[in-house]
Amino acid sequence: MLKGIVLGIILGLVGVFLGAYFYFSTGQAPVATSSPEMPFERRFARMALHAYLEKLPHPNSPVPADEPNLLAGAKLYKQDCAVCHGLPGEPHNAIANGMFPKPPLLFRGVGVTDDEAWESYHKISGGIRMTGMPGFKDSLSETQMWQLSQLVKNADKLPDPVKAELAATPVGAAPSAASPAPSIPGKAAGEDHDHAH
Repeated sequence: MLKGIVLGIILGLVGVFLGAYFYFSTGQAPVATSSPEMPFERRFARMALHAYLEKLPHPNSPVPADEPNLLAGAKLYKQDCAVCHGLPGEPHNAIANGMFPKPPLLFRGVGVTDDEAWESYHKISGGIRMTGMPGFKDSLSETQMWQLSQLVKNADKLPDPVKAELAATPVGAAPSAASPAPSIPGKAAGEDHDHAH
């Protein structure tokens, strides 16, 4: 009787493994970001992330949420984060719209202001697998990662100079679609001599 139960459990586990292997190896699993979610995908991903974060240290930020640090965080945010997480008042761009899951807009609604700074720090440092969120521990200093963490933690109560920094166009940024095309010396507007005949 006991042998039969044990054998049944083993066969059940083998069956689950073979079923999962078949699902992934035959191309049934969704890979494209436009594909429907796998069953329980979001729930399991969220569960894994929360369990992982709970195991990590919960330090207090060594960087105060004062104006100089928030300004430094805003500059870093525009450089490394805004392309996916957006700037105040802006919608998702084409990059973020093409991702799965879509990265949260950190300056819309509550963003991640309800997360503690240590949680954002760990996400910034280590990234989050299979979401497009990179880890920055090899490209940013500890201070810089804490400055970013304090920025997003306090996104709903930023001082005016920090808001102004976030609203400023980054140096070297491409002109918006509404900007007129640069004129070419020696050519009248709309004139193009290089098109094929």
